[in-house]
Amino acid sequence: MINEIYIRDLGVIREARLGFTAGLNVVSGETGAGKTMVLTALGLLLGERADSGSVRAGAAQTLVEGRWGSVPELLQARVEELGASLDDGELIANRSVSSEGKSRAAIGGASVPVNVLGEIGSQLVVVHGQADQIRLKSSAAQREALDSFASLSNELGEYRNHFDAWRKAVRSLDEVLGNKASNAAELASLISDLEEIEKVSPKPGEDVELLDIANRMSNLESLKSAASLAHEALSSDQDSVDVLGLLGQAKRSLEQQAASDSKLGELAERMQEATFLVSDVAGELASYLAGLEVDSELSLDEVQIRRASLTALIRKHGTSLEDVFGFSERASKRVLELDDSDERIDSLRAAVDEQFAAVQKLATEISLKRKVAAVALAEQVNAELAGLAMAGAQLVVEVSDLEEFAAHGANQVSLALRSYAGAEPRPIGKGASGGELSRIMLALEVVLAKGHQAQTFIFDEVDAGVGGAAAIEVGKRLARLSKDAQVIVVTHLAQVAAFADNHHRVSKSNDGDITESGIETLVGEARQAELARMLSGLADSDSAQQHAAELMSLAKASGSL
Repeated sequence: MINEIYIRDLGVIREARLGFTAGLNVVSGETGAGKTMVLTALGLLLGERADSGSVRAGAAQTLVEGRWGSVPELLQARVEELGASLDDGELIANRSVSSEGKSRAAIGGASVPVNVLGEIGSQLVVVHGQADQIRLKSSAAQREALDSFASLSNELGEYRNHFDAWRKAVRSLDEVLGNKASNAAELASLISDLEEIEKVSPKPGEDVELLDIANRMSNLESLKSAASLAHEALSSDQDSVDVLGLLGQAKRSLEQQAASDSKLGELAERMQEATFLVSDVAGELASYLAGLEVDSELSLDEVQIRRASLTALIRKHGTSLEDVFGFSERASKRVLELDDSDERIDSLRAAVDEQFAAVQKLATEISLKRKVAAVALAEQVNAELAGLAMAGAQLVVEVSDLEEFAAHGANQVSLALRSYAGAEPRPIGKGASGGELSRIMLALEVVLAKGHQAQTFIFDEVDAGVGGAAAIEVGKRLARLSKDAQVIVVTHLAQVAAFADNHHRVSKSNDGDITESGIETLVGEARQAELARMLSGLADSDSAQQHAAELMSLAKASGSL
């Protein structure tokens, strides 16, 4: 439960500290005094969106701090995951909002994203406000309320898993079936291309190699002539003057005079190196000439035909022979995929049937539990309505079957009000007045709250539109709910405030320059005076004081105090 909340520079509140106890906590005050700021502060601690406009004028930032005690073990484990810790058994949460709109949050001394506040807070606090009256007019919210009452979260989670799997399998099957004709055409085309490549059977680098062969064969005589002339010049077979002979002559001439000058000896050695190089070139030319005669097993025509086949493949599948090999690899994998389409269709059909059977089974079970819960919910709410001066009215919870399965099951849930015996049920948003709607919502909230795991319930003027004896019954029910959980109520009704275990009043003051609100805890005569003010607008009225005392006695007699 919430032990304490500290507020600084929020709206008209400069600084305030509210202590909350177990049982029923009431916050009252004149209209415009700042009660809404208390709820805004709680909302900030629960991860609601920050508004820089709520920062007190002239202040740099708003700061709100909340302290929770009796934190559940599972939530403690989550806090530890965040790198946070408890302070003497208390969970401390902080939220600051700057005047520029920047927002920061912390839990247990660790900075966290704002959404984490909402995650943690949703497990500790349930907020019921006037907005819920509008929310519960929608069919989806009404279904969710019934599901919460029936504790169907586990069943719905399992159902949604199978529903999602079923829809995914259906989409996959439809896609495969829809593409079957185009897949068949693609398969035939790929097989034809692969057969064409296999027929040619290209080898890596073959296109470059064949180009060289074709060039040599096309210029065979010119190549032979050039190589022969070069070989003859380097090493003649006709006893004519050649390079090797001239080099030998030059070397010997230098060697003869090397004894007179060592420099000539060095040059003679270099001349020997030149002789070796020329000899090597001459030998390679001889080998080249011999090889020209047996360069290829193919004729020039055969080489050109082979090159044309390779060129056709390259143009079809890319810009090089490597592109042809890449296409062949990809096409082979794709053929295996397409060739397996019939087996995949059978597998997908089996998955669709399996998931549909699970969806159908779970939807039937959920539907049955909803219909049983609808009867119980109506009975419990109607019992509450009888005590709220609506004995003739009845809440009707209808669970109808849908023609198709949806993400939430196969039912539509609607809440309707039968205003009197024999009347036709009408949607609660149309069949109830403002005061009746408030009481219906309160009855629903009291019943739904019984099975909720949260420790704290906050009611924001849920008693709006209610007065007289019905208001007293509202107070009784809030007090009864507070026996099992902490309840915080913002109210204008003395009949509700009289049942409080802990009463806070928000008041506004103005010194002529600055307007600010303060919060004080009321006990004894101060509390009686506040109840008198809430009853008549006059805190010092004798009749109002007497009526306030009677209300407090009534509340005490009912066992709330």
